[in-house]
Amino acid sequence: MKLFNKLERKLSKFAIKNLMTYIIAFNILVFILEFLFPQTFDIYNLCLVPELVLKGELWRLITFIFIPPSSHPLFIIFAFYFYYMIGITLEQEWGTFRFNLFYFLGTAVTAIAALLTGNIATSFYLNLSLFLAFATLYPNFEILIFFIIPVKIKYLAMINWIFFGYIILFSPSIPQKIFVAASLTNYFVFFGKDLLLAIKQRRTVYKKRQHFYGQLTKESEKPFHKCTICGITEKDNPKLDFRYCSKCAGDHEYCMEHLNSHEHITNDISNQ
Repeated sequence: MKLFNKLERKLSKFAIKNLMTYIIAFNILVFILEFLFPQTFDIYNLCLVPELVLKGELWRLITFIFIPPSSHPLFIIFAFYFYYMIGITLEQEWGTFRFNLFYFLGTAVTAIAALLTGNIATSFYLNLSLFLAFATLYPNFEILIFFIIPVKIKYLAMINWIFFGYIILFSPSIPQKIFVAASLTNYFVFFGKDLLLAIKQRRTVYKKRQHFYGQLTKESEKPFHKCTICGITEKDNPKLDFRYCSKCAGDHEYCMEHLNSHEHITNDISNQ
């Protein structure tokens, strides 16, 4: 996109290389501190609490992305590895600046959603937007569910889309709807144009197929046999037999009733 190119030329020097490495590192640090010092380390001090942000605790606008997604050691190891792999791969695909833009745009809209709704924000939906971006670029990438079952990531992405759609359509919680919509902002900024183009191309292909099959249907509806005398066809009576007359000039077909009773067509007579 032209806007991305302009921003990259002006702001690329501020981009943080290996951004996901730092984010995961801080997540690990927070996890260790919470695990080792549960009585003294209060993770609530990192949460994005709109009321406290408005009172001047501005660090919460960033520190909420350093809160681990779980406290279970086995799950957290998998989550850290998975999102580290996604982040590094996206940065290699897009470049440092564009990955920074994707992540911090998601962070910003999540913070705005929290301030608008007054609800505490987490990085849960932000991480899902990373996952959807990765699945869009690498739909056939396989991961092992429970370290055993190989599943292509595009199918897991479909489940996430269904989850998002369900929340937006059926969730009674307006703040939750806003958080979901906000988390998809960066995704649609990056992929919206391609998605619209893909939809347009599919519609074009669909219309061409419909036209093609329509032409085939019209052709199939045309009779293959037609009596030169009475005009009856196999469409009128599928049981009728038709024959060509060897004594008529040209290709003239007759039903059995008129095969032997018609006047033969010569070169001097173009039609009976």
